[in-house]
This record gives sequence, structure tokens and C-alpha cells, in this order.
Amino acid sequence: MFSITVRDHIMIAHSFRGEVFGPAQRLHGATFLVDATFRRTELDDDNIVVDIGLATRELGQVTGALSYRNLDEEPDFAGINTSTEFLAKVIADRLAERVHAGALGEGARGLAGLTVTLHESHIAWASYERAL
Repeated sequence: MFSITVRDHIMIAHSFRGEVFGPAQRLHGATFLVDATFRRTELDDDNIVVDIGLATRELGQVTGALSYRNLDEEPDFAGINTSTEFLAKVIADRLAERVHAGALGEGARGLAGLTVTLHESHIAWASYERAL
């Protein structure tokens, strides 16, 4: 399996419901490094996994729609704990929509899968992996 990874970041505000979250139940900020890894079994006709420029651009579009927002106030996330794991899935699903719409080029239609990893810090991160 071949893969490439592109990186961006998001800065958000949010709060959580539930005792398990302790002080994070209060409104707080979070900055995440976001890695998107695209996978395929065979390279395309240009011997690449996907156009890295298009992948970077589309990841930036997805992260830009989340960054500098209080997610507690976003209708898409009403009543939802926007955990790191949950946000990894949101970003992966939004990237998958862009792949299927052709935004990453025709060669991207041969992608087998996508993994999005959100790094909370140098010691903690969460990922969501999905097929394409």
C-alpha cells in the first residue's frame, strides 16, 4: 500500500458535557496538527498516490471551515461533544466528499482509503480511518 500525508492545523474553541472531561467541560481552546494520509494499492499513471498540491489545498479548505470557530456555536455540532476522535472523522468525511466530487483530480478516484490524525500534543493524538 502506497501513501502520502499532508498536514495543516486548526485552532478551535469548544466545551464538553460529561464528568469524564473534568475541567474541559468549561469552554477552552485547542490547537491540533491535522495529518491526512491518502492510500492506494497501485500508483496512478503519473506514479503518484495523489496530487500533493491538490491534497494540501483541499485539506486547507476543510480545516479553514473549522478554524477560529467556537464549535459549541456551530449548528453542525449542536449538542455533540466535539472530541478529538469525532473531529478526525468529520475532517476525513469532508475530505472524502471532495475526493468523490473530483476536487483532488481524476487520479484520486483510485484511492483506497484515507486516515486523518489530529495531534493534541506531542504525546497524544487520535485518528479516524475510512475507505474511499
